[in-house]
Amino acid sequence: MRLLNYTTQYFALLLLGVITIWAVAFYYAMLDEIYDSLDDGLENQKILLLKRAQEDPSILAHNDFDKHVYSFTPITAPSFEQQQERYQDTLMYMLNEEDYEPVRIYESAIQANGGYYKLKIITSMVEEDDLIEDLVSYLIGLYAFLVLCILILNNLLLKRIWKPFHYLIDQLKDFKLDRKTSLTTAPTKIEEFTLLNTTVTALIASAQRSYEEQKQFIENASHELQTPLAIVINKLELFIEQQPLSDEQLVQMASVLDNLGRLTRLNKSLLLLSKIENEQFQEEAEVDFKQLLHQSLSDFEAIAAHKNSALILLEETEMSYRMNRDLAVILVNNLIKNALVHGTPGAPIHLRLKQHALSITNQGTPTPLKVEDIFARFKKSGTNEKSTGLGLPIAQAIAVKYQLQLTYSYTEGHRFTLTFPI
Repeated sequence: MRLLNYTTQYFALLLLGVITIWAVAFYYAMLDEIYDSLDDGLENQKILLLKRAQEDPSILAHNDFDKHVYSFTPITAPSFEQQQERYQDTLMYMLNEEDYEPVRIYESAIQANGGYYKLKIITSMVEEDDLIEDLVSYLIGLYAFLVLCILILNNLLLKRIWKPFHYLIDQLKDFKLDRKTSLTTAPTKIEEFTLLNTTVTALIASAQRSYEEQKQFIENASHELQTPLAIVINKLELFIEQQPLSDEQLVQMASVLDNLGRLTRLNKSLLLLSKIENEQFQEEAEVDFKQLLHQSLSDFEAIAAHKNSALILLEETEMSYRMNRDLAVILVNNLIKNALVHGTPGAPIHLRLKQHALSITNQGTPTPLKVEDIFARFKKSGTNEKSTGLGLPIAQAIAVKYQLQLTYSYTEGHRFTLTFPI
């Protein structure tokens, strides 16, 4: 959910609660004011009726609410003493409305023209149902108007305020450490955004320096190790040829040479990764993957025969893609080699070249591999001691460089699929 929508949602919920509480308080406050006004009006009418009774005593005979809004009922002196002023809400049939309507009745004892009377005065009241209905209608309209104002405010004012933040996010989306690009930030007068821009810029600069230093170290170390390793291997081979050694010594020397060979392969793999990440493979051309696949199958034919495995090309179609040819060869070879190294001896390896996809399937362990470890460097899924654990990471690095998608799945076998952009 976008930040503006998130804040709008909370503003709307908060506003709904505030308006609801305010509506209840306003409703009861308004009713109290209405009752006070009605009561004041009834008391004023009582005073006017007393003055009128002094001038025209005949009104003291009016006791029919159908003709008047007041009535006089003669009472005794003791009743006069006991009578208290009171207000009563009730329903009364109104001829003009032809229905029962709410009224408020005021009762009081008066003394007029030498007698005692109980005076009742009625007045129409506001219908609470209609009042609530009207109040709810107006509040819904007010709520909708305020939410609309918040939406407009968010999209005009707040969107402009958050513009530097969104600009920074867009920059971070496209930023890659392996690309020698700098991060730009939008100028802002907001202190928090300025601090954010400064902090992120400093962190990225530090990460870039560390990344470059690490790449440079790997590249330099790989270069510097090549010559000493070659010299050590050559001298050991000469020593074995020139000196008589026992069987046990030969086994130990063979183990040393195997480890040195693995170290040499590891060194070459790291150097290759460094070159890929440093964008040192600049030459690109249309690579015919059908032809490349046939060449790779021919190269691995002897190794497959040694493991009693068959490389079976199930389907092939014309497919070409623009990339560095050397890296394309390494990519395909690493995938085939991975299938041979980790596949079950004697089990076939199936290759399928379709439009925009190359898949390689082999039989191996009967359980799927951990997806998070497959393309991780130095993570070896098998027990092959000669494996460097860099074959698939190199393939993944090449795929990422050329916007290819290298994925793993397990369905009656381990399958690696290389998907080309359409």
